[in-house]
Amino acid sequence: MATKKQVKPTYNLEFRETAIKLALAGNKSTADVARELGLPAWKLYGWVQSWKKQNGKAAPTGKGSSDEELRRLQKRNKELEQEVDILKKAAAYFAKTLL
Repeated sequence: MATKKQVKPTYNLEFRETAIKLALAGNKSTADVARELGLPAWKLYGWVQSWKKQNGKAAPTGKGSSDEELRRLQKRNKELEQEVDILKKAAAYFAKTLL
């Protein structure tokens, strides 16, 4: 009996770049991204590590770093919480004066 030769799947550059971007986005773990894309987790980990060695540690989004975005959103969230507190106090004050 002749044995069948297994064919290794090949992944084009666009697929690899997309997979790396998804893995570095931080929304899901690298293993989850690999599972969803139907490839072994070790392979995606290798692609990500290789990309980081070539391009540094930043994500390949072309936008500002995610840390900067997180700080900006946290600052905005704090401002909005302060505004809500002020409006609550004002509403309580005016509710007392109207009664």
